[in-house]
Amino acid sequence: MEAKKISDRLSVSGQLSLADVKQAAEAGFKSVIVNRPDGEGDDQPPFAEIAAEAKRHGMEARHVPVVPGKISSADVEAFDRAREELPAPVIGYCRTGTRTTTLWALSHAGSKSVPEILATGKAAGYDLSGTAARIANGGKPVTEAGAEPHQVVIVGGGAAGIAVAASMLARTKDLDIAIVDPADAHYYQPGWTLVGAGIFTPEQTRRQLDSLIPKGVKRIKAGVVAFDPDNNAVILEDARVLRYEWLVVAPGLKLDWAAVEGLSETLGKNGVTSNYRYDLASYTWQLVKEFKGGTALFTQPPMPIKCAGAPQKAMYLSCDTWRDNGVLKDATVEFLNAGPGLFGVADYVPPLMKYVERYGIDLSFGHNLIKIDGPAKTAWFRKAAKDGDGEVVERSFNMIHVVPPQTAPDFVRASSLSADSGWVSVDQSTLKHTKYENIFSLGDAMSAPNAKTAAAARKQAPVVAENLLADMGKLSGTQRAIYDGYGSCPLTVERGKIVLAEFAYGGKRVPSFPSWLINDRKPSRLAWFLKEKLLPPIYWQAMLKGREPLAKPKHEARPR
Repeated sequence: MEAKKISDRLSVSGQLSLADVKQAAEAGFKSVIVNRPDGEGDDQPPFAEIAAEAKRHGMEARHVPVVPGKISSADVEAFDRAREELPAPVIGYCRTGTRTTTLWALSHAGSKSVPEILATGKAAGYDLSGTAARIANGGKPVTEAGAEPHQVVIVGGGAAGIAVAASMLARTKDLDIAIVDPADAHYYQPGWTLVGAGIFTPEQTRRQLDSLIPKGVKRIKAGVVAFDPDNNAVILEDARVLRYEWLVVAPGLKLDWAAVEGLSETLGKNGVTSNYRYDLASYTWQLVKEFKGGTALFTQPPMPIKCAGAPQKAMYLSCDTWRDNGVLKDATVEFLNAGPGLFGVADYVPPLMKYVERYGIDLSFGHNLIKIDGPAKTAWFRKAAKDGDGEVVERSFNMIHVVPPQTAPDFVRASSLSADSGWVSVDQSTLKHTKYENIFSLGDAMSAPNAKTAAAARKQAPVVAENLLADMGKLSGTQRAIYDGYGSCPLTVERGKIVLAEFAYGGKRVPSFPSWLINDRKPSRLAWFLKEKLLPPIYWQAMLKGREPLAKPKHEARPR
């Protein structure tokens, strides 16, 4: 017997023998639900024998037989009634455990979110994606006639999703593309660092999403709750089903504010801020302007996160302002990074260390924020240790800039598209899914070991566009586009100067400009001009329009 826990009341298993019933009783189970009709296979004792054996060992038994692929609403109600009425814990079984798990899932439709239900099934080893549409429909059957077909469905209307749609249309107009995203607004997130330094206004980083959707692309304003890749389907929050021939997964990532105890309750007040949210970046600038001395903390969670340089960008720009205002000498500034070093690409650490020393910043590596009390101006960090979890250390603060832990979206992590890490599993060169030939992914949600930045998405979009169109037969040739892991992080070390870090897989430096123009290992005023004046219009008018200056993909021969 291999019992897999679904909830505190229910575990599931494949077919039980009479000996397994005794073992279940010895393991502490009080009841058994049998979801397999008698006579379905040669490997099963009839229910009467299972019930008698259960009684012999002090257990109760209930028969709720269901036929594979034909689970009715009455079956779900009968299962739910049995699960609630029988003494717990209960073990339920069918041939493999899939029907039992599906009955549990449908019985919780409406009371739990679709990703939560799918994630529970996945953790137990059961892929419920084929039932996702019905779960989203409150457990009621969904008719195939309601499915909406598209040639290409793109999940996500962020930088990656819009850019790849525009790149595809720049190569061929004969496409039926739909972009799925529930948002009203689209944000130029690289600009939030400058909002937090009083250089940009928040409004400069925001546009209406509908205004950015490429002409000819259908906008579907809805949230995605699940994927059913075996049936080429995307399930929406309102239980609508989208059918696709090709799928591009680009929903971005999840900022998990709730993962830090007390953080959600104090954000935007009590000196607690973050440039990782549109409505908080201006609060960062307010705190920086009003700071008269004391302790300022800047945090960074475990990798991966979007724009890994952003936590220290906020710190350097704040220190530069305090130096100009004459209050840096009265400040204690500490960078508490859950990781082991200042920056992941070693070549850029020396110029950054010069600014750490100039501003008098204390570096604390292996420190992960786990709790914060805003009114008490206190934060707690778990300090890494070689032999375990390590100790919890306490810090007081006058202001704190927090970067939340980050994960793939719940509906991605719960799906069969994700790798063990939770991110969409792709080939890191072609960005095609490792299992499904008609699925690609780019941007922050996919598994390639690159930096999660807008600059990376700018390079990835034409790679996905060319490879997908080639697979569709829309592009000819023997070459395929290759992504080399490019990412860029303009490290704002002071107002007016930037260390322009550009790198590929393995931390290899890949500067775009000759060193006489922009030396990427030294602070540069020209790099600041690029960040402040050139990159925003390049984003809005080039990247999101299918224009690709400095973003044309590399190529290699296709495998024979």
